[in-house]
This record gives sequence, C-alpha cells and structure tokens, in this order.
Amino acid sequence: MPLSDRPADSAAAASSRSPAALPLLLAALVFLASLIVTWVVANKVERSAENELEASFNYRARDLTASVVRRMAVYEQVLQGTRGFLRGSVDISQGDFADYYALLRLNQSFPGIQALGIATIVPPAQLDAHVSAMRAAGFAGYEVKPPGPRPFYTSITHIQPFGGSNLRAFGYDMFSEPVRRSAMEAARDTGNAVATGRVTLVQEGTRSAQPGFLVYVPVYRKGLPRVTVEERRAAIVGWVYAPFRMHNLMRGVGGEHATDLDVEIYDGHELAEDALLFRSPGARAPGSRAMFTHTDVIDTAGRTWTLSIRSSKRLEATLDKRPSLAIAATGIGLGLLLSLVVWLLASERRRALQLAGDMTLELRESRDRIDAERQRIRLILQNAYDAFLAIGPDGRVTDWNAQAAKLFGWSEEEALGREAVELITAPEWRERWRAHFAVFMSRGECALLAGPSEIALADRHGRTLPVEIAVTALPSNGGYGAVAFVRDIRPRKAQEERERQRQQRLVEARTALERSQKLEAVGKLTGGVAHDFNNILHIISANVQLMMRNEESSRKRLLNIMDAVERGKKLTAQLLAFARRQPLHPSVVNPAQLIDRMDSLLHRAAGDAIEIRFELPATPWNTLVDPNQLENVLLNLVINARDAMNNQGHITIAIENVTIAADSELGETGIKPNDYVKIAVTDTGSGMPPEVMERAFEPFFTTKPEGKGTGLGLSMAHGFVKQSGGHIRLASRPDEGTTVSIYLPRAQQETPDPLYIPTPH
Repeated sequence: MPLSDRPADSAAAASSRSPAALPLLLAALVFLASLIVTWVVANKVERSAENELEASFNYRARDLTASVVRRMAVYEQVLQGTRGFLRGSVDISQGDFADYYALLRLNQSFPGIQALGIATIVPPAQLDAHVSAMRAAGFAGYEVKPPGPRPFYTSITHIQPFGGSNLRAFGYDMFSEPVRRSAMEAARDTGNAVATGRVTLVQEGTRSAQPGFLVYVPVYRKGLPRVTVEERRAAIVGWVYAPFRMHNLMRGVGGEHATDLDVEIYDGHELAEDALLFRSPGARAPGSRAMFTHTDVIDTAGRTWTLSIRSSKRLEATLDKRPSLAIAATGIGLGLLLSLVVWLLASERRRALQLAGDMTLELRESRDRIDAERQRIRLILQNAYDAFLAIGPDGRVTDWNAQAAKLFGWSEEEALGREAVELITAPEWRERWRAHFAVFMSRGECALLAGPSEIALADRHGRTLPVEIAVTALPSNGGYGAVAFVRDIRPRKAQEERERQRQQRLVEARTALERSQKLEAVGKLTGGVAHDFNNILHIISANVQLMMRNEESSRKRLLNIMDAVERGKKLTAQLLAFARRQPLHPSVVNPAQLIDRMDSLLHRAAGDAIEIRFELPATPWNTLVDPNQLENVLLNLVINARDAMNNQGHITIAIENVTIAADSELGETGIKPNDYVKIAVTDTGSGMPPEVMERAFEPFFTTKPEGKGTGLGLSMAHGFVKQSGGHIRLASRPDEGTTVSIYLPRAQQETPDPLYIPTPH
C-alpha cells in the first residue's frame, strides 16, 4: 500500500500546480507578444521620422549644390561681360575700367569676388618701357613682381577696387606661379573660362588667410583668327580674371538653413586635406560619423569640385523621437495591462472586466496622443513656405496644405480625393502627365526625383505657373506614391526679366555712347577741314573779285568760278554745323509759333501729294536756339521725309513738353535729366534698317541716288542740336516710317524775344 500510494500523491500535486501556473504562462506570452508589436510599431515610426528628415536633408543638399553652380555661372558671365567690354584690347584707361567696375556693383551683388582685374602680357623686350609707361601714368612705385629674368611676363595692370589689400596684387606676374600659370594656359588654349586649383591669394596677409582660387577668361586681339590652338596663342593679349576667397564665396549660399549642413568642398575628386577649399564653420571633425551624407561632383569653369555634405548636429537634433518613445512606453504599459487582464481573466472574471475598462481608457488616451501628433505635423505642413501635396498610388491627392490652395486656387476640401493631374496641369498637357504618372506609380521612376527642377504647372483657371518642385517617392503595397514641395518662382522670374532688360538697356547705352564718340571724332576732323577749306575759298573769292574788275573778257569764267566758290561756302557751312563750330545767334523762341510761321514753306517743300499734320500743345515751353538754324533743320527733315515717301502718305510734326528723370528710360540712354521741348518729325515712308540707322548721322552718308543729296542734312541737324545743348534721337523700322526727335532745353524766360513773335495778319 505505501508503494502504490506515492504515484497517486504525485499526480494530485501536479494537478494542483497546473491551474496556478497556466494564467502566469498566458500572461507572459501576451506580454512578450505586446513587446514585439510595440517594438515593430515604434521602430516603424522612428524610421518614418528619419526618412522625413533624410528627405529634407537631401533636398537642402541638392539645393545648396545647385546654388553653388548657379553662383559660379553668374561669376563666369561677369568675366565674359568684362571681356566683351574690352573688345579685344587690354589697353584701357584706369578711369574707364573703374567706371565699368562701378556699374557692375560687384560688392553689393556678388559676394566672394575679391577684385576684378586685367592681366596684360608684357614681352621681355618691352618690360622696361612698360614699367616706365605705368610710372608715367601716375603709379610711381609700379614694378613687375616677382623680379628676375623670365622668358614670358604678365602683369596685373588694372584691378578694382584699387585700394586696400588689392594693392599687393598690382603689378604681380601670375604667370610666374605654376598653379596660376596652368589655368592661364588652359584658358588661352581653349578660349573658355578656367579656374585654378587651391591657392593663397596675393591679397591675403600673413594672418587668417583663407583658401582661394582664381578664374581666368582670355582676351584675344580683335580681328585675329582664333580657331586653332596656335591661332589663339598668337592672338592672346591678356586675361580678365577675378580672385575669390572661399569663405566669402560660400557666405549666404545655404540661406536660413545653412547651419543644418556641414559642408566641405575639395578641389578635384579626392577628399584630401591639402585639396580642401572650404569647411563650414563649427563643422564636426573630419572622420566623425554623421546621420546623413551626400556627395556631389560639379564642374565649375573647367575645374572639378567635390562637395561633401553631412548633416549637422543641429539638424540631427531636430529628429523627433518622442512619438516612438511614447509608443514604446504605451506599448509596454498596455502589454503589462493586457498581461494582467489575461491573468485576471484566468483567475477572476470580475476583476478582469474592471481592468478591461481601464485598458480601454488607456487605449483612448494613446489614440488621442497619436491624433495630437498628427495634428502637430499637419500644422507644420499647413504653415510651410512652399506648397505641399501628397499623391497616393492611385494618382489622387491625399494631402494638400494652405500654400497649395493659395498657389493653385483649389481649397483643401476640393482637392482631397481628386486626381492630381486635374488640379495642377493645363488641359492640353493632362494626357501626357497621366502617362508619366502611370510609369512612376508602377516603377517609381521619374526625372523629377533627381533634385529640385523648374517646370510649368497651371492653376484652376488654366494660368501657367512657373514653379520649382522637389519630389520624393513613397513606396507602398499598391505601388508608388509621392510627396512634393512646390515653390512659386514667378517673383524670381520677374526679377531675372527685369535684370535682363536692365542689361539690355545698358548695352544700348554703351552702343549710343560709342556712336556719339565716333561722331564727335568725325566732327572735329570735319570742322578742321571745313575751317581751312573756308579760308582757301575766301582767298579765291577775293582774287576773283579783283580780277573781275580788271578782266572783262574773262568775266564769264570768273562767274563760274564764283558759283563754285559759293557752293563750296554752302558745303563748308554745313560741315561747320555738323562740327558744332558754326556761329549761332540764339534767341528765346516759341517752337509752336516758329512752326506756324513756316507753314507755307513746309507745305511747298513737301509737295501737294503729301499731307502735313501738326500736333502742337496749347502752351509749349520756350527754348533758347538760333531760330534760323532751327528752321533749316526742320526744312531738311521734311525734305528727307518727302524723299522717303514716294509722293504718298503724311508727315506729322509734333511738339511736346517732357521732363526726363535720371532713372527713366531716356535718362539711361545718355540724355541729361532736365526739362526739354521735344520736336518730333514722323513720316510714313520706307523707313531704315538698323545698319543704315547706325550711319545716318555720319557726314556725306546718304542712301539717295547720286546727285539727289549731299548726305549732310542729318549731320548738320545733329551738330546744331548738340551745339544748342540738346539731344537728337532716331527711330525707324523698314516699311513703317521714321521718327526724328529733337530735345531742346527749356528756357526759363516765359515770353519769347520780340523779334520772333509773329505779327498779326
């Protein structure tokens, strides 16, 4: 009996332990499962936050790279424009170069440029003469540095701004230094802008020297061929160059988020310390690990730069881990509660129901926290500067912030759930966009993923919107969705257009100045020749008159000679008028009254087939001019208009009171700011092509058949107007007619001189 009783006792003991151990085992399994689920959810939320931060980092890194490329392209255009200003010669006065530099306003618009200069080639045989000429020009201490004999010399002969540390570079032979020489030779042989490797600028002092580089653009002698390398080497006369300090160049490139990135720029492909051009202030030590990295290789002025961009500690600190920690804490708490519930359910139903209520409350609070986090993210997107939209794999909008509603004109309620193509593209482009969306949603491939891109979209009214868009793909089980930040670049485009128009007006002003200088030179030559020729005519005329008194038989021939002398005098008078050396008798004149007095004369000059129209103000301003010469100018302009109209059409003579300001369109063409009386003569004739307009004021230039004109009409008008302190402008298009506008300064005298007040008939 004792032996048979032992197994029965063991079974009873085991059965008594099993009910107590089962609830604990179930609770442990539930807690373990809840921990696994909590870890998966928390990890997914943390990865999602990291992905969003990485997308922001990549966007800013690509934007910074694009900003560096754009800034260097603008600097290269500045150097190309300076080469165009030199027009194939480095022999330019220091004053002209200083004026050109002042017009560019490099200090305000182009950070990083230390100076703008010209390096001139000096043949060894002409070195002493070159130094003497520069010293004679006012630079007493000028010398070519470094001293010593060399087979080839260059010298920095022009540099702006001319002062401060730039004086150290004045006269420096950059060709004597190997790094600079390599870039100068490459620019000379290719004809393109070429940058040097890392150098220390001559302008730098002994302390706090920044890494720098220089960009060279070759200047070839005008008129020489430069197709081959040999021809370019033969035609080179110097270089336009600009030195750059890297820290100054990079200032402001990253914008308000510059501290979010640790940026390093290396010369070449290797990330070596001796090739380091720039490192962000406060960047972490080289070799330390960053959360995100981005590397770009760019080509600037023929030089390869490697940009190594890492996330800064400041950016990494913005990673919000609170949601994942909240989920982890909530999951652990819920797991404990759920385990306790299971244990209680296995032991006591009443207590389990009570705990279930507590768990429900805890779940509701957790959901509220998650909803609050979603609302926080939504507020961030709603107040973002750029438009934000999210598109699901089905091509329909799932997120649409306030800036998107403002940009495209669709409210959030209207946009959500609708096809994105219908909201942001013009009707004629929608089928093509749908095809692109289909490819992207199935494969996740799109050209816009490469970085911020400029494209054209449309608002709800069909108006075209130039925008910059950055797209990130979001893979899902149903395909690929996308999120996009869209920036309205219409203000930037408008600014670029205004800058282009300003540059165009500047080019036109320079062209007008060159034409005026050319006419000034020709006028001086013409005046001298006319003056001497007039003296000779006086001698001939006096002797002929004496001979006519004594030689009656030769009177007819002498009369012919006198007729030729008179024609020569008339030609001389016209030349003197063009040269602005004719004697004038100015008086205060009312131009409307003068034209009214010329009415019959102008109609006879125009002929019966041509109508003359007058547009005269009620109270025109007076002007101080020679009235007889003004009548001659108006008569010549009417005759020229008549000859261009083939006996049909009409001529309009208009007077207008105008005030020209310094910042007006006319003020930028060289007309001094002042009050003017504008007299415009407009015809409906054949007009003039641009090449004829450029030479219209040159003496003896005419398009009329031989014998129909001297070619001095417009030249005389130009000289008279300039001598009277005024300006003359010509506007014409082929087959649309010509307008000659004369601007005469306003006279302060309110009434015209009595001699020229018309008497009543």
